[in-house]
Amino acid sequence: MAQDKLRSLLRQVQNGTLPVDDALEHLKTLPFEDLGYAKIDHHRKIRNGFPEVIYCEGKTIDQIKGITGALMKTDNNILGTRATKEMFEAVREIAPNAVYHKSARCIVVNPKKEDFHPERYIAVVTAGTSDMPVAEEAAVTAETFGNRVERLYDVGVAGLHRLLARLDKLRGAYVVIVVAGMEGALASVVGGLVDRPVLAVPTSVGYGASFHGIAALLTMLNSCASGVSVVNIDNGFGAAYTASLIMKD
Repeated sequence: MAQDKLRSLLRQVQNGTLPVDDALEHLKTLPFEDLGYAKIDHHRKIRNGFPEVIYCEGKTIDQIKGITGALMKTDNNILGTRATKEMFEAVREIAPNAVYHKSARCIVVNPKKEDFHPERYIAVVTAGTSDMPVAEEAAVTAETFGNRVERLYDVGVAGLHRLLARLDKLRGAYVVIVVAGMEGALASVVGGLVDRPVLAVPTSVGYGASFHGIAALLTMLNSCASGVSVVNIDNGFGAAYTASLIMKD
């Protein structure tokens, strides 16, 4: 339940237009709804600003459908990450308006445009095309949370002129998410070019000595550029969540 809905409910009780027992029915699922296999945190948007997100990997089809059905009792956008096409087809049985973003592996239910700051945007930047699935997870998450996103893809350090050609878009961003594998140097380059927070996402893209993203992670953690913060390997969602919190300021 969002804060504005809760305020409206309390005002109705205060004004006498909603009986207390009816209000109690609305509040029964606060702060969570127990499904047995999952406890749905309906209170999260009030506490954290954004509703609970479904991490689909490792869950059964029935569990994902049950959690989605519980979240559909609100009017929030619903996001499922690390989802397969099979999971999406099952969700669409109960949510016909669900959308599947194949590259991002994300399901979005009740997709509504909620642009809280139309004059601001998040730039999602990738070093290479192979980093796009993680970048798309970040972009779709940010958009589902009500942000405008500008995508700057395949602008890595192997051809720095590609990044410099988009410098206006890069410097115009309120927050920048940099997604890079291999040696992960792009985050430091971007951090030296902008005066906004840079959220670096190392990816598991690369040959043997990249150690499935550990090389990029260590490079980003040791960045000489100030203002660069790092999330976990392949965690586009985590970067977008943090960027969305910054955008709310």
